[in-house]
Amino acid sequence: MTTPRSYPVRVEATLDEPLSRGLWLVKWLLAVPHYVVLAFLWFAYPFVTIAAFFAILVTGRYPRPLFEFTSGVLRWSWRVQFYSYAALGTDRYPPFTFADVPDYPARLEIAYPERLSRGLVLVKWWLLAIPHLVIVGLFVGGGSWLASRSGRDDGFDWAAGGLVGVLVLVAGVVLLVTGRYPRPIFDFVLGLDRWVLRVAAYVSLMTDEYPPFRLDMGGAEAGHEPPHPRAAHPRAAGWSAGRIAAAVTGAVLVLGAMGLLTGGGAVLWADRTQRDADGYLAGSTTLVASGYAVTTDPVQLPGAPDAVAAIGDVRIRATATDGRPVFVGIGRSAAVAGYLAATEYTTVSGVTGDRVNDRVHPGGAPATPPGAAGVWTATASGTGTQSLSWPVGAGQWTAVVMNADGSRGISVRAEAGATAPALGWIALGLLLAGAVALATGALLIGVAAHRASRRPGTPTTPEPSTVDT
Repeated sequence: MTTPRSYPVRVEATLDEPLSRGLWLVKWLLAVPHYVVLAFLWFAYPFVTIAAFFAILVTGRYPRPLFEFTSGVLRWSWRVQFYSYAALGTDRYPPFTFADVPDYPARLEIAYPERLSRGLVLVKWWLLAIPHLVIVGLFVGGGSWLASRSGRDDGFDWAAGGLVGVLVLVAGVVLLVTGRYPRPIFDFVLGLDRWVLRVAAYVSLMTDEYPPFRLDMGGAEAGHEPPHPRAAHPRAAGWSAGRIAAAVTGAVLVLGAMGLLTGGGAVLWADRTQRDADGYLAGSTTLVASGYAVTTDPVQLPGAPDAVAAIGDVRIRATATDGRPVFVGIGRSAAVAGYLAATEYTTVSGVTGDRVNDRVHPGGAPATPPGAAGVWTATASGTGTQSLSWPVGAGQWTAVVMNADGSRGISVRAEAGATAPALGWIALGLLLAGAVALATGALLIGVAAHRASRRPGTPTTPEPSTVDT
């Protein structure tokens, strides 16, 4: 029987038994730090591949630094997926590195090509790869690994579905019940993973050799030994309940930190770039109603001075689109509700995109024009754009827009804004909280992973030396 010729993309793995029965249930959380880093790497990946495309087209060579980056991203992704849901083949936490780690249970080596075809580079990554892309789509549920080359940042999450996902789920359930990973499933899954990685390297322009249409099962490549993670080291300490709890807590903190940092960045961006010339943060919309008034929902402002100061001054502007004089007023909600009790008016509860969420209150015409109502804390009235500025106070308030003469039919372009002087401090607080949560979460995960992978007999602190006298 002839041994299959070795392909330039060498994918090797060892089932790193014994495995924890239940750790795989939370590996998606433990791997979050890797997912965050890989998201940035996979965002850059297609741009690096495009640069390599033009370099190959002109010179016939794949620039070595670009090759080291793309192969490093694939190698890093393979270790993370072998640990998580492309195999569940090890409980040893993946290292944060592009480099090959010889004693890690999953390895990926791609032979550097000295020369590549200038013409083949034009068609191999899409036209020639189509048959493989169809097959890989069945393996991984749509081929999301390869989709990352079009700019998506989730390319490392290619085992989320398809045949690989189903088989790994079955293996996980069997492991949970019996404590053993079914070896036939492992060998088959490794064959599928190997096929995916070969195609990924081919469409990334890293080899001209067409991927074989064969399922090379098992962890060893033809003519090569699989990794021997335990040859150089005794068994690791493993994942105790306390270490799992620490790692899960750390992953939750990292996830929360991402939200805090994103929110803080968005608030800081709004504070620094979205203010108008007068320092207001404002939004506008067109209000059209068939009744006699348009109001906001009652807004309850807290009595705490700091909370009121955080809002600052409120400004409302209104311009009638039909040229009629317009009235803008703010008053206490109870007084405004009394004035409009028998009046047909519309309450705006929010704006979603270009859609105004409103509800109509039936009634007739107001008893008096709005300017004579005597229920307002601040008003503006007249033709053209009317602007009302109001230093906020505690209580429940309602803003109203009407025609100045109290007539039916409202059609205005309205704008509402606030100075929000505390927004910068809020952004700083969110960013600091996010940084602390990220550092704490990363520390918890790092310490848990380090202790879980520590070998017996490895001291945690240096032993003091003694001198016999």
